[in-house]
Amino acid sequence: MITRTIACLLVSASFALAADNTIDYRVLATNKTSTMEKELNENAATGFRMDKVMGGQSTFGGSEVVVVMSKVKSAPATKRYTYKLLATSKTSTMEKELNSAGLEGFKYVDQTVFNTAFGGDEVVSILERDRETDSRVRYEYKLLATTKTSTMQKELQAAGDLGFQFVGVTVSKTAFGGKEILSILRRDVPTD
Repeated sequence: MITRTIACLLVSASFALAADNTIDYRVLATNKTSTMEKELNENAATGFRMDKVMGGQSTFGGSEVVVVMSKVKSAPATKRYTYKLLATSKTSTMEKELNSAGLEGFKYVDQTVFNTAFGGDEVVSILERDRETDSRVRYEYKLLATTKTSTMQKELQAAGDLGFQFVGVTVSKTAFGGKEILSILRRDVPTD
């Protein structure tokens, strides 16, 4: 009898634990980068966190950027994360915008390339700021773009020697200069 009772309690506990770990998802899709940033932040305000981004052609939406967000269903709806979406077709502009956001505490999450309505093929980078972490954390970004993998190897190594950590890469035809390998690197900026 005791064994049966313990077994029932364990089964009940495992079902309760499984229910606590269920995941709620949101799929966001748009062809406007400004709309995507707004939708990211609206969903983040209800406790969702970005998981992945991909740009491309969808059957009904045309050229879109698609983001998947998730949260544990039992988790409270907190406004822990905020997002910034950067989109540009110029290497220098992207690096400048990344560094400006990095000084505000935004950390790189993911990147993709997609054809925007106004900008043509653009690199889209999504950055996240965690409101619960130390507000003094800042980041410096380095963007590398080249058409040759051997050149990328050399540039990555040189950046690594300066303490930059690789965080993302895309390979695509962009306005940066044709079909390119585009790498983003990050390092922490010491603050007082």
